[in-house]
Amino acid sequence: MSYCNAITAMTGERQALHAAYHDHLYGFPILDDDALFGRLILEINQAGLSWETILKKEPAFRKAYHDYSITRIAGYGEKDRNRLLQDAGIIRNRLKINAAIENAKVILELQKNFGSFRQWLDHHHLLSKEEWIRLFKKHFRFTGGEIVGEFLMSTGYLPGAHSEDCPVYKKVLKAKPKWVEKKV
Repeated sequence: MSYCNAITAMTGERQALHAAYHDHLYGFPILDDDALFGRLILEINQAGLSWETILKKEPAFRKAYHDYSITRIAGYGEKDRNRLLQDAGIIRNRLKINAAIENAKVILELQKNFGSFRQWLDHHHLLSKEEWIRLFKKHFRFTGGEIVGEFLMSTGYLPGAHSEDCPVYKKVLKAKPKWVEKKV
């Protein structure tokens, strides 16, 4: 069952939580580097857990990681690592926390070379999913196939976020995600 259809089977607060993400964020292009990085942090932290858990904890993640500021996170030291490991509002996994900090440092380098994280992604947008996975594994920590695939699909670089009969699908297309651009 697709995410689009699964939400219609949900009820109450659970449905509202997923619908807010599905209807307004999932598959839509993200132009801001910090917001893109925030999505990557969430996808990394989802590994082994339900997306619902991550959606519920997103406000705590945003606060704990200083609104996903790449510059601030890249500067985190041992005190920040310990603070994050003690924060019950987020996923307290040392590998995932270290990945966020190290990945922020990588993104700072990409920004120097490409102007922005988004421009680096745009530069590679015609890659296949398998090529994307290899590229991410080369540059980033804690980025396996599922994490990379979901990150790219959720940010408009790979198709598949919505079924074509989903009302949000047309809204996503109007936002011009990168995946609609064809290889020449």
